[in-house]
Amino acid sequence: MLRKVHFWALIAFFGLSSAGFADQITLKNGDHLTGTVVKSDGKTLVLHTEFAGDVTIQFGAITQISTEKELHVSTSDKKTVVGPVTGSEGKLEVATKTGATVEVPAANVVLIRNDAEQAAYEKSLHPGLLHGWNGGTNVGFSLARGNSQTENLALAFNAVHATLNDKITLSASSIYTKNDAAVAPSPSTIANLVQGGFRYDRNINPRLFGFVGADFMSNALQELDLRAVYDGGLGFHAVKTPNTTLDFLAGLNYTHETYSDIPHTPPTTPPTIAAFGKTNRFAALTLGEEFMHKIHASTVLTQSFYLYPDLQDTSQYRGTFNFGTVTKISKWLGWQNQAGDIYVSNPPEGAKQNDIVFTTGLNISFTH
Repeated sequence: MLRKVHFWALIAFFGLSSAGFADQITLKNGDHLTGTVVKSDGKTLVLHTEFAGDVTIQFGAITQISTEKELHVSTSDKKTVVGPVTGSEGKLEVATKTGATVEVPAANVVLIRNDAEQAAYEKSLHPGLLHGWNGGTNVGFSLARGNSQTENLALAFNAVHATLNDKITLSASSIYTKNDAAVAPSPSTIANLVQGGFRYDRNINPRLFGFVGADFMSNALQELDLRAVYDGGLGFHAVKTPNTTLDFLAGLNYTHETYSDIPHTPPTTPPTIAAFGKTNRFAALTLGEEFMHKIHASTVLTQSFYLYPDLQDTSQYRGTFNFGTVTKISKWLGWQNQAGDIYVSNPPEGAKQNDIVFTTGLNISFTH
């Protein structure tokens, strides 16, 4: 009998001990909750419990709190104190490592994080190169059969790696359209445009940043084999809020472009060697503007405009304009619409100055 008493006493001891070492919360209605405080944004608090998982509690409904482990408490005056927390009657007391106790009014609490949440937050501020990427892939496809036999495929990819101090942007897109019913001399390929690039931004101060980048383009219908543009300069954050950004950029670039040698004689005569195949190398200005606005929680609008005046021949220039929207259907799937205009003031003989492109289709987003 004595052994049974000792056994149940031991169970009770360990049960009380485990409860004593857990975080304790008392609510206005008298309920008592036991677990581990994970985080709070000053409005709600997340408590991890053993059997119910994460429980979200209204912060204002808490009358008493006591934690075993340290919490990182950030206040409205942008201070952070660290230590075990006790609290009642609308105020928290944080026992710091120095032995001092800091009182924080509950109304002044902005954030609370445990050690694991704080470590994850700090890592997010300075992610490694393989982490912290956000972006998406756009896919559009159309097919027609009957009186017309056309196939169209549009692909685009973009990814952004942003930290507090810098940002890496990668992009690539391709548009290909084929008309199998075309009659000679009309070409069966009626669109074949590939472009891509990367840019690195580095903040100089909260408003000013420097950038370097490179862009590449191939446009078969303009007989453009490859245009490579290497640029650098300064940018200015005119507007920078969670829902809206507006940046202006200015700098210099070096452009190297090669056009093919193709026949341009009338179709009734035998093909001859082209007279306008050429390579251009020149320095130019880079002038740009980029805009982003979240219309509401599910739709993002983006717009950009770039102008590249030739510094060697000021009568020549290039320009690009892009406008698009992405509307979320689910967490990872959305619907995208994209319109663009690519302008060249001095295209090869027989080619037009403007290429206007519109695509629509699915957007598959990712976060890593």
